[in-house]
Formats: sequence, structure tokens, C-alpha cells
Amino acid sequence: MQASPFRLAAARGVERTDAYIGERLRASDACCAPSQGQLQSLKRRTRLSELDSHLHCSIIGTCLATHELRKLVPKFTRLDRQKATDLEIHHAAVELAIEGGAGGKALHKALDERYAGALRCFEQAKDTDALLVLWNDALKSGDIPPAYWALMTHPQATLQARQAAFGELHMLSHLVGAANRADIRRLVALEQENAELHVKVERQQQRLQQMALERDAGMRHIDELNAQLSARSAAPVSGAQHAEAERLREAIAARDARLAVQTSRCDAAEQRLATEQENVRLIRASLDDALALLRVIQDEAQALERTMQALNDTSDTASAKSGALDMLQGKRIVYVGGRPGSNSAVRRLVASAGGEVTVHDGGIEDRKGLLAAALPNADMVVFPVDCIDHDSMNMLKRVCERSQVAYYPLRTASVASFVELVARLAAAEAPAPAARVSRFCLRHG
Repeated sequence: MQASPFRLAAARGVERTDAYIGERLRASDACCAPSQGQLQSLKRRTRLSELDSHLHCSIIGTCLATHELRKLVPKFTRLDRQKATDLEIHHAAVELAIEGGAGGKALHKALDERYAGALRCFEQAKDTDALLVLWNDALKSGDIPPAYWALMTHPQATLQARQAAFGELHMLSHLVGAANRADIRRLVALEQENAELHVKVERQQQRLQQMALERDAGMRHIDELNAQLSARSAAPVSGAQHAEAERLREAIAARDARLAVQTSRCDAAEQRLATEQENVRLIRASLDDALALLRVIQDEAQALERTMQALNDTSDTASAKSGALDMLQGKRIVYVGGRPGSNSAVRRLVASAGGEVTVHDGGIEDRKGLLAAALPNADMVVFPVDCIDHDSMNMLKRVCERSQVAYYPLRTASVASFVELVARLAAAEAPAPAARVSRFCLRHG
């Protein structure tokens, strides 16, 4: 498990400063002591670099958009603004925030400028309770990024306040997975509505074409009547002809009005159809991502099931089925991060195959110096991307590349992800089947 990311990097320095101010005030005379308001003014907002490194990922990912980071991060790193992926830009921004140099100051300034209104609003909070009231109001309204930045850097923000804000933001991310199921149901409904709109638009277009033909026929009839009236201009126009011409004009005006109404309806239907088609495209993309994740999980479950069956079976055929675990025999594996329960299961699984596993939690309880010393002697390094911090992941990548040790990221810290990786590596190292020599003779058959 990761350490609780709710402490300031310079917390001891702040405590010593407060103690020093208290001693100075007690040593001075009461008439010269500053007021309570002056004591409050001595406190300042927390800088981005002073926050714990575990908070930087949530702050950067929540409070700054990718296009803003793509403009800012390349100024302080060697990343290409056009070719770098969103994940690389995010990792670089987190590293800049941890280092606290010019890049960290630029990120802090960009956040202050973007959320200046929220900072002014949160300045009204004089204690932790008032600060949490403002944070809860922001949660109800859905305006989370400005409130999150203002709370994390507020002078009155305590460990409990930051912990509450971080926990509520973390739980909001889990709601995204639940929304995928609703998107699939909405996709089916949108496809059905899309088909109905197609039929309706086609029916309206046919009606418009029919009305246009009727209008053209009426115009031709009026032109013929006008020609007849022009030819008979010398003769007086009869009352019946005048009434017929007025009736035709009224009919044409009515048809024009109906045509305008149907045209506006057709335009509205086409706009709605374009909107629904874009929604269908977005939901299809979400569905494809969900199906890809499902395939990965199925592969992990199948690999774990085959491995467990091979370990439980004591027959001769089981030794042929457990070839995926045979590759671990005599190898030393360093497992960085993860959870205690799954790490113990991985240790027993590798030990049963004749291998050795060294588990390091990434620096939570174990010292990071031990990690740098253990990596050069390893045959392979494995780490789950969901249970390791950015600093440890970047450090072990650098050490592995310098020591020429292969490292493999896992999708999760589960045993299934580790077993699927071993099965995939065993399949890649397996020799190709030898070509069979034909025993057919051209002469004797």
C-alpha cells in the first residue's frame, strides 16, 4: 500500500518556525507582542513544490488541461511539443512540480492565474471548518479543480483537510468506470433513434420534393394565365378570371408557407442527426476501450487458470503444461510496489517454480537506496503501474537502463497480471517448431 500523500515536504521547518515565533512572543513584553491578526498574516499559502510528491499527480491531472501542459512543459524539458504523448507530458509536469525549480514555479504561477477567483473566495476561510464548508459547496456545484487547488495551498489547510479532499477526488475517478455501462445502454438507444431519424428525414425529403413539384406546376399554370391575360389586354378582364387568379395566388402562398415549415423541420432533423452521430462515435470509442480492457482481463484470467491447474496436477502431463513457470527457475526477480497480499502470492508462486523474488515497496517503508542496490543483480524487474509512485518508477527505469536489466510494467498489482506476463515471456522465448521432412518418395510413393 502507498503512504498517505497528505504531508508537506517542509512540515518540520514550519513547525520549528511556529515554535520560534511562540518563544519570541513569550520572551517579549505583552505591549510589544503582535495581535492575533498579525499572527495570522505571518502564515502564507503553501507552494506547489512544498506539497508532498504524492499530491502532485492529482493536482496536475485535475487542475491543468493537457493543452496547457503541452505549451508549458516543453519550455523546461527536452520533450517535443508535437510528438510527445499526453502521458509523457503529464509525467514531465509531475517531475517539474517535484523538483520545484523554474518549471515548478511556472506551474504554480499558471495555477494561480487560472484560479485567481477561487483563491480570493477561499481567502475568506479563517479556519479549517470554514475551508471544508467551501470545499463541500464546490463538490455540490461540480466546480472541483479551482476549489482543489485553493484548498491544497491554503494556509489553514491541515492534514485532515487535505486527506478529505484527496479521498473525495479519488473516489470520483471510480465513477468513470460505472458510467461506461450506462454509455453502452445509451449507445443502443441512440442507434435505434438514429435509424428512426434516417427514416423520418427520407420521408420529409420525399414530401419536400412532392411539394416542390406541385409548386412548379402551379407557377407554370400562373404563367400560362398571365400570358393569356396579356394577350387579352385589350379586352376587359372578367370577374371569373380575376377570382381564379386570386385563388391561385392564395394557393401558391399557402404552399410556400408549408414548404418553408417543412424545410425548417428538415434542417433541424439534419442537425440533430449530426449530433447523434457524433455521440454514437464517442460512445463507440468508449466501448472499444472497454472491450480491449476486457480482452486483457480475459487473457490474465486464462493464464492464471492454466498455471493453477498445472500446479495442482501431479501427473506427467502437468509438467508439459507448466512450461510458463519453468522459465522462472533459477532467476532472480525484483518486484517493486504492489500490495502485501498479492506480493506474498507472487513470492510463493515464483518459489514453487525454483526462482527468487525480492519485493520492495518503492520507498514507503523500505529505503530507496536498497532498491538501487538490488536492481543490478536481478534478471528482470517487474512493477505494477497502479501501485507505484512516479519517483520510484522513474528511478528504477534509469537504474535498469544503466545496468542493462530488463524491466516489465504490469497492468495491475494482481497475481493474474504477473502470471500473464510470465506466460507471454515464455511464449516469446519458446523455439519455433521444426519443419517436418516429407517421407513421400516421387519414385516409390
